[in-house]
Amino acid sequence: MGEIALFMKEIKEIIKAFDEAQQQGKKTALATVVHVEGSSYRRAGARMLITEEGQLTGAISGGCLEGDALRKALLAMTRQKKMLVTYDTMDDDDAAFGVGLGCNGVIQVLIEPVIISEENNPIQFLKVVAGQRQSAALVTLFSLQDKKGVQPGTCLLVNENNSTGYSPFFNDMIIRDAQSAFQNHNTSFKNYISDKESYTAFIEYINPPVSLIIIGAGNDVIPLIQMADVLGWESTVVDGRPNYAKKERFASACQVLVAKPEDVLTKINIDDQTVFLLMTHNYNYDLAMLRALLDKEVVYIGSLGPRKKLDRMLKELSEEGILLSNKQRAMIYGPTGLDIGAETPEEIALSIIAEIKTVLAGRPGKSLRTAEEIHARSLSAIEKVHIKS
Repeated sequence: MGEIALFMKEIKEIIKAFDEAQQQGKKTALATVVHVEGSSYRRAGARMLITEEGQLTGAISGGCLEGDALRKALLAMTRQKKMLVTYDTMDDDDAAFGVGLGCNGVIQVLIEPVIISEENNPIQFLKVVAGQRQSAALVTLFSLQDKKGVQPGTCLLVNENNSTGYSPFFNDMIIRDAQSAFQNHNTSFKNYISDKESYTAFIEYINPPVSLIIIGAGNDVIPLIQMADVLGWESTVVDGRPNYAKKERFASACQVLVAKPEDVLTKINIDDQTVFLLMTHNYNYDLAMLRALLDKEVVYIGSLGPRKKLDRMLKELSEEGILLSNKQRAMIYGPTGLDIGAETPEEIALSIIAEIKTVLAGRPGKSLRTAEEIHARSLSAIEKVHIKS
C-alpha cells in the first residue's frame, strides 16, 4: 500500500506538465507500467507523460526504456491509438533495454494518447485522484493476448463518492472488483476470460500523500520539511510560539499553524496516511499532544528525544489513570527514527523519514542485501477470472 502511495507526487507533476502542454497546444501521451513480471526498476503504477516535442515528465524505468517509449508514444499520438508495449529484459534480444540496471523482467507499458475531447481521458482520471484527499481505485484495462488489438486503457475510477467511467468489456465485474480493491486497500491484477474476449485489468489502489504533522517549529524541523517536500508529502508545522511558527522559515508547500496543544486537533483532519512527530523540545506541550492523540486512530506518533523522556510521559499518563492499550502503545515510536548513526539534524531527519516510510509500507526496514527479493512476486500475480457466456 505504501509503495503505491509514492506515485501521487509523480501524478501531480504529470498533471502540471499536461496542463502546460495543453496551453501550448501540444499533443501528449501517457505511458503507464501496467504489469511487471520479475525484476524492474519501477513497478506497476509508474507513469510518464510525453509531449510531441519529446518532453518527458515522470519515469517508467531508470532510464533504459524511456527512449524507446518516446518513439512509441510519438507513433501513438500520430495514430491517436492506444498501444501496449512489452519490454522483455529476460530475452537476449531485448537485454539491451535492461543492461544498464541489471533488470531481469518482463515489463508491460500501456501508451495512451490523451484526447481532450474524451470526457474520461487518462489525465482526467488522474486529476480526480489528485484533486481530493481521499483514496481511490483506478482501473486500466489491456489485452496481453492481442497486443495489436483494442486496448481500452484507463477506464474506471472508484472512490468513496461513486464510480466514474465505463469499461467496454466486463464492466459490472470490473466495477465490483474495483470496489473490493478500494474497500480492502489492495492493488491487484485480474485476467477476465470469456469465449470471445480476454482482457487483463490493473486495479490500482492509490492513497493520498502522507500528511506529516510536526509538533514543534525549531530549526531541526527545517530539514524534515525539506525531505518531506522532495517525497511529495504534505507537511504541517504546529507550535505555540508565533516567533517560531513562521511560514517563511519552511518549504513553500508547508502549512504552518500557531496553536495551543488543546486546539491543535481541531485544525487538522486525520486519516490513515497522517503521522505525527512530537519535537517541540517543550516537555509539557509534547505531553499534552500525546494525551490528545491517544484517542485518535493514528498509525505513527514519533517522540523526539531520549527514551527516558517518553517513559516519563507514559508514567505521568498512567498516574492520571490513562492506561495505554497494546494498540495505543504500538503507535508510539520513541525515540523516533531508525538507527543509522544519525548525529546532525539532516541525518536525524533522514532516519525519521525512513522509519515513517517503513511503518506506512509495512516493511521491516532491513538492508536489501539480506532480502531474497525486493518486491514480493505474489504482488504481481494475475488472477484468472473465467466468465461463462
